[in-house]
Amino acid sequence: MTKAEKVEFVIKTLKELYPSLPIPLDHKDPYTLLIAVLLSAQSTDVKVNQITPILFKRADNPFDMVKLSVEEIREIIKPVGLSPMKSKGIHGLSEILIKKYNGEVPKSFEGLEELPAVGHKTASVVMSQAFGIPAFPVDTHIHRLMYRWGLSNGKNVVQTEKDAKRLFPKDLWNELHLQIIWYGRQYSPARGWDINKDIITRTIGRKSVLKEIKAKKKL
Repeated sequence: MTKAEKVEFVIKTLKELYPSLPIPLDHKDPYTLLIAVLLSAQSTDVKVNQITPILFKRADNPFDMVKLSVEEIREIIKPVGLSPMKSKGIHGLSEILIKKYNGEVPKSFEGLEELPAVGHKTASVVMSQAFGIPAFPVDTHIHRLMYRWGLSNGKNVVQTEKDAKRLFPKDLWNELHLQIIWYGRQYSPARGWDINKDIITRTIGRKSVLKEIKAKKKL
């Protein structure tokens, strides 16, 4: 199967499985999405969705957020982990949004990536999910599946993103990155992986991955 055929199979299968998908992180506007994505680093969407209502009840915009101290923010977000770094980032980026953007979240990669604690992946999520601008945020699920499917070499997320953008149609990026994340969680996880349920990898997966699965089954 050629890469083009693999890509076509992935798009077709994911469309059938996920004709529509909700955005995993609860939010009401670009600012609350930005904060939620920042909090999701090395945490789970479930945990973040439990904490953000508590935080946003106190401050759901940069003007109210800067009224809280870094320590107050840290106490609220402790359950999601990395709270010292994240609380400083939330407070710092809120100050910048007020001073430089009148409290609005910038609609550009450059503007987002200059904010404290906001990296390329976070910026990509905000650009795609808040503003509808084509982006392909690569998380652990997408990185893992692009390798398993033989669509990227698995060296690093930067290369995986380049490969995803090169292979998949630009008008599908925003939809596909969510579909692949949900597929990875449900059918092709890092642990407890059942190849019988993973129709995409079973059909188009790289030979080395399939051999690894067969070897494990024999143990």
